[in-house]
Amino acid sequence: MNYQSTRSSDNNSNSLQAVLRGLAPDGGLYVPVCLDDISFDWKCTLTEDTFAIATRVLQALLPDFEDMSGLVDRAYSGKFETEELTPTVMLGEDALLELFRGPTSAFKDVALSMLPQLICAAKKQLGNGELTQILTATSGDTGKAALVGFADVPGVKITVFYPEQGVSPVQKAQMVTQTGTNVQVCAVEGNFDDAQTGVKKTFAALNEKVLEGSGVALSSANSINIGRLAPQLTYYFKAYADLVRKGSIQAGDSVDFVVPTGNFGDILAGYLAKRLGLPVGKLVCASNANNVLTDFLTTGTYDRKRPFHKTTSPSMDILISSNLERLLYFITNGDTAAVADWMNRLSKQGGYSVSDSVLAKIQAEFSAGFCDDEMTAGAIKEIWQQHHYLVDPHTAVAWYVAQQYKRQNPSHAPVVVLSTASPYKFPAAVLSALGQPVPEDEFEAMDKLQQLTGVAIPAGLAGLKQRKVQHTDCVGPEGLTEYVKKSIGL
Repeated sequence: MNYQSTRSSDNNSNSLQAVLRGLAPDGGLYVPVCLDDISFDWKCTLTEDTFAIATRVLQALLPDFEDMSGLVDRAYSGKFETEELTPTVMLGEDALLELFRGPTSAFKDVALSMLPQLICAAKKQLGNGELTQILTATSGDTGKAALVGFADVPGVKITVFYPEQGVSPVQKAQMVTQTGTNVQVCAVEGNFDDAQTGVKKTFAALNEKVLEGSGVALSSANSINIGRLAPQLTYYFKAYADLVRKGSIQAGDSVDFVVPTGNFGDILAGYLAKRLGLPVGKLVCASNANNVLTDFLTTGTYDRKRPFHKTTSPSMDILISSNLERLLYFITNGDTAAVADWMNRLSKQGGYSVSDSVLAKIQAEFSAGFCDDEMTAGAIKEIWQQHHYLVDPHTAVAWYVAQQYKRQNPSHAPVVVLSTASPYKFPAAVLSALGQPVPEDEFEAMDKLQQLTGVAIPAGLAGLKQRKVQHTDCVGPEGLTEYVKKSIGL
């Protein structure tokens, strides 16, 4: 299958090269050129286990990889709390898709357990002997999942940048205590957008020409890498199959998915699953107070020139949603000139507007809503009181928006809410939402939350406070490129 940049049809590659490069040379994102030509029998996934579904999905999207079944097995076997990876549970009439049962207790584990296998396989098949330097910006969860996935992987080095004051204490501890001979973690004086923009600028500054002869090539573990995004389709098919098995729907019925998202990657995976034939109804984009996506999906105008809010759902504290670029490419049937113009306007002017016809196409597929921290806390408390089920703030955002969406659309299809993280990654916020006093030490809050609810702390988070800090570096927003150059010896 051919891949090309969202910004130019001249930048082409196969799926091996797209995964290995991460970002296209012109700054665009790799997309499959002929998505509608993919032959995919989604009904087969109704009777398959998660490993088989993942293999089938990844073979369809990344057909140049050999032995995909073996790669999937090595990625997931024995790493999750359950072999089904992403269980679906019913809370009243709604389904909750548990995406936090992996080694770092976040939905990123599904993709970032797979991406190292894909990158290593691509290097082997292409005969690439260079050091692959992974650059990753994180709003909290991607960083740890990527570090775990790539730790001590031969031929690869990973550097993770996180906003110094923009992650929870638990998320920070997960990253700065990570061991491995090839891992590097650095704080950024700013927010996630500063870190993400800095990484993109570093890719542009250290292009293939600059790195020629150095023995080093750059790649990414963010969802700008198609190898990060593709595995996320798996759990949409898995959730749908779960509902069929439970008797909640019949095969062929539509299902609406409500997704908490800031960078638009997780919800875009649902759109791609729909394009592969899965009977997805509406994809509902759930935002926190940083509701730039809600405004865009409602008005067609994307405006990042707005106040940045630090919220109790920090992984969605994002004002520049990278994967929206891929949606614009698909919605406009591959109009790379239009996408390039919009992205240029976003970079230089802080925003752009799409036409009414483009907005209408988007709104045919997507709905949107948002809630602030007070509403988020109320949702956490409500879910605990009504269902005796504990959720994190990001899941609570999605739950609140789901109930709002159902009230506004009485004829809605059955609803699946994506639960993206363990509540123990944000224990202070969850404890406060339950009306309890919160200790200053967030790890004490973790213990208190367990005592209060009886919900077990995930193994990967237990004992985190006692682990030795390995990484203390910090740079300003403009210092990422020099930091990376020094790291790789340029």
